[in-house]
Amino acid sequence: MSFPLDDYLIRTEPFYQASGPEIDCYERAYAHRMPLMLKGPTGCGKTRFVEYMAWKLKRPLVTLACNEDMTASDLIGRYLLDADGTAWHDGPMTLAVRHGAICYLDEVVEARQDTTVVIHPLTDARRMLPLDKKGEVVQAHPDFQLVVSYNPGYQSSSKDMKPSTRQRFASLEFNYPSEEKEVGIVAHESGVPVALARQLVAIAHCTRALKQKGLDEGVSTRMLIYAGVLIRDGMSAVESSEMTMIRPLTDDPDMATAIRSFVLAQFG
Repeated sequence: MSFPLDDYLIRTEPFYQASGPEIDCYERAYAHRMPLMLKGPTGCGKTRFVEYMAWKLKRPLVTLACNEDMTASDLIGRYLLDADGTAWHDGPMTLAVRHGAICYLDEVVEARQDTTVVIHPLTDARRMLPLDKKGEVVQAHPDFQLVVSYNPGYQSSSKDMKPSTRQRFASLEFNYPSEEKEVGIVAHESGVPVALARQLVAIAHCTRALKQKGLDEGVSTRMLIYAGVLIRDGMSAVESSEMTMIRPLTDDPDMATAIRSFVLAQFG
């Protein structure tokens, strides 16, 4: 008989380059099934880190990308019509709670606050999930853990995480890797030479210096990997940078011109 969440197991080791003690910290938190909050800028490796830890701990990983249209039913389940009439169907969070997965809510503050309150009973000593519509209370499997992520510098105050929710989690802070580590990550993930990866990282550092000076965010590690992949496949470095870094980052003509100057300084 197969495990109910076999499809959620990560069978191949994800590439992850640690920037500090985050692996050990996560393992210590997981030993107590402690709810965990990952904070850091977009594209800095939070999701890859969770995937790596799920692989390392040999636990299935149920990932949910939160958005403002997400309802509580999308998380916990609903009654649906099938061939035999109306039947209850567990949502992804309920499946994780029942069967001992790591449940990862990516960008949790994008979900409506009346939706995220359903996680509260899972983040204290109760470790339970009430299914009000079904009249059932699901006690969390001993291996279940809840992990959430968000970017504290990007959301408006109206979308910030409520203190009553924040204080239920331990937290790990993420940022972009050191220059040398980021060069290694970009080279490994995109398949470009180290020298070219170093040029891409130099552009990223210039854009990150413009955060709050015209840019909400600088170029992320993820963007650098996209740029490297296109360059590896034959696109010019300038065209690739335009497509994967400049246009996604800004619509402001002056800011785009400034970023192009960083690109031309490396590849012009």
